[in-house]
Amino acid sequence: MRTDENANAQSRGLLHALLVITLLFATHLQASKYAFTVRGNKTYLNGQNILVKGLRCSNALVSDRSAAELISNLDTFASYGINTFSVFFMGSRFGDVKGYNEDGSLNPVYAARMGRIIEAADDRGMIVLVGCLYWGNSKAKWENWTQTQANAAVANTVRWLKEHNYRNVFVDVDNEGMAKRAKGFDNRQMVIDGKKADPACVIATNFKGDPPPEADLGIHFSSKVPGKPYIESEGTPTNAPGGYWGSYSKKKGYYNYINIGLYSEEMKARQKALTAEHLDNGHGYMCASTWLQCPPPSGPNNCPGGDGSKQSPGIRWWLEFIRDRYGPYIPPAAASATKP
Repeated sequence: MRTDENANAQSRGLLHALLVITLLFATHLQASKYAFTVRGNKTYLNGQNILVKGLRCSNALVSDRSAAELISNLDTFASYGINTFSVFFMGSRFGDVKGYNEDGSLNPVYAARMGRIIEAADDRGMIVLVGCLYWGNSKAKWENWTQTQANAAVANTVRWLKEHNYRNVFVDVDNEGMAKRAKGFDNRQMVIDGKKADPACVIATNFKGDPPPEADLGIHFSSKVPGKPYIESEGTPTNAPGGYWGSYSKKKGYYNYINIGLYSEEMKARQKALTAEHLDNGHGYMCASTWLQCPPPSGPNNCPGGDGSKQSPGIRWWLEFIRDRYGPYIPPAAASATKP
């Protein structure tokens, strides 16, 4: 009798544990309210055509504090019309965020920060561009990587997004094709391996040239091609003396940016004109700035800042332009998205 009672108790305990796990799993799968998709040459959020207006916050994972600051300012950015943010697992310049382990698996500390940002964005109907490789002037890269590890990093990123049912996202496999140029990595193969992990994941390429057939869209350095959307994901003023990411923002022997968040009136006018040119022609546009991207101790500054002067550095001037020309961001209706 005692044996039967013990067996029944164990069975009830096991069933209870399985029920709890099932409920938690089901709740997690239904966490995402928004899905970013591509059809033809347009981008959509929950089936509603959306034009990306965003900010490049590439070093947001550098610390818990930085990630929290971005999250705390999402509503403020939305009030200016912003709907998208780019955040990188690797890099970016001077930030040295080592979001991948040597074998291409995700570092759990940085993955947790990325997850918090994606979930907070989803709560507000916003989009996150998840950056993978960044092979520029950064200590975040693994110099011994081959194509195998590069492919694994992209596939592991896409698989992680799928496992967490993060659908308000799209992926950049290789920032500016830097790893392609430096190491010869095949960006098309990275896309293919990402698509093997999840065919539904929206994946972009970012090298000079046409995106491969398997890529859903082109961003920044990519050519604009018929039948695929294009997003300028790193928009800067092209008239900065010495180039915005050149001598205007860097100097030899100094491992950080200079002129952080500083803009002349001519630079501001140029960036506003480029923004309008892209958006008014149906292309997305994301502002990139040393203000947003600089590493500690000077940043990252995941907040508007000021008018771009020495007295008040920042990008509020650009945000005000977006708000005044296009209005605040109003997300489409939320839905209880489930894993396909």
